Amino acid sequence: MTALQQAPVRIHPARRAGRYLTRLLLVAGAVVSLVPFFWMAIAATHSTSELFHSPPPFLPGGRLLDNLVRLQDTIGFGRVLLNSVGIAVVHTVLSSLISAMCGYGLAKYRFRGRGLLLGAVLATMMIPFQVLLVPLFQMMASIGWIDSYQAVVLPFLANSFGILLMRQSFVDFPDELLESARIDGSGELRTFYQVVLPCVRPQLGALVIFTFMAQWNSFIWPLLMLNSEDKYTVPVALNTLTGLSHVDYSGLMLGSLLATLPLMLLFLLFQRQFVAGLLGGAVKG
Repeated sequence: MTALQQAPVRIHPARRAGRYLTRLLLVAGAVVSLVPFFWMAIAATHSTSELFHSPPPFLPGGRLLDNLVRLQDTIGFGRVLLNSVGIAVVHTVLSSLISAMCGYGLAKYRFRGRGLLLGAVLATMMIPFQVLLVPLFQMMASIGWIDSYQAVVLPFLANSFGILLMRQSFVDFPDELLESARIDGSGELRTFYQVVLPCVRPQLGALVIFTFMAQWNSFIWPLLMLNSEDKYTVPVALNTLTGLSHVDYSGLMLGSLLATLPLMLLFLLFQRQFVAGLLGGAVKG
């Protein structure tokens, strides 16, 4: 036994009770947020008529395969799922790259009108999306892009939120590293891709998740642009299950459940970068 042994830290009962209460509230909030997903999974295994029984079913049924076959026969769910994945991946890659390059330019290059350009980017965030629908639709129609994938992907590649997020990530990047890379003979693009981007992977990962989710859940713009059923995305295709006299609730629940799987997979792959990216601007040092 040494004389310098530290005594065990005693936690005040009120503080301990507060911790338990906080954990209890967090668990309760998690349970409440998971209830819709639980009901969606249960409803996907029943027929639409069974969902309106009193009381409603709270255990899985045996109609999952029937609902899956009907969903495939009705809207070609496999095809529209691939359409959504392709559109979302292409849009996310291009938009994230453009946002990173624009943010880097606004943060590290000194040129006349930089402040005005930054203000213009901020101003675009105040314009409601609905105001842009008519002029964008007329623009797409004038160049013959109606019912094409490029009309869904290209108009929103320059994302003001992504540009501002990446700019804030690059503002604190040391200028000395940039100067060292340039002295060593590295070009601007090589410096950007090999020196700068690896240092902002958390923020870039967060941007990838936000951008992919926004494009994956996009409904109004793909609905306006895509006329062919074989080009529909998942939200547009699921909307066709809602008719004036009949709604296929079990098909909607199954399609919505399957549509959440790519988002869950993306978050699992980038969760560390996502959390680090959100905390990067709040924690200094």
